[in-house]
Amino acid sequence: MNTKLTLSLNQQIIEKAKAYAKSQDMSLSNLIENYLHSLTQTTEKEPKISSLVESLTGVIPSQSDEMDKKEYYDYLEKKYS
Repeated sequence: MNTKLTLSLNQQIIEKAKAYAKSQDMSLSNLIENYLHSLTQTTEKEPKISSLVESLTGVIPSQSDEMDKKEYYDYLEKKYS
């Protein structure tokens, strides 16, 4: 159900928003509705990670990896000395 809403905004912002909405082939009302929907969307799921970022995961070793290697080398040194 659609309901009318009256807003008081700066005239220049309204003009720019109308031009943007027109360039996107949508009404200003639809543009504002989509924006408000995106603001109020509750996202409890994890954000989507792009395939590029996912492919780069683990490329740079973390400090914990370096510490794990040191601990492993210390273990081997004790074991074989």
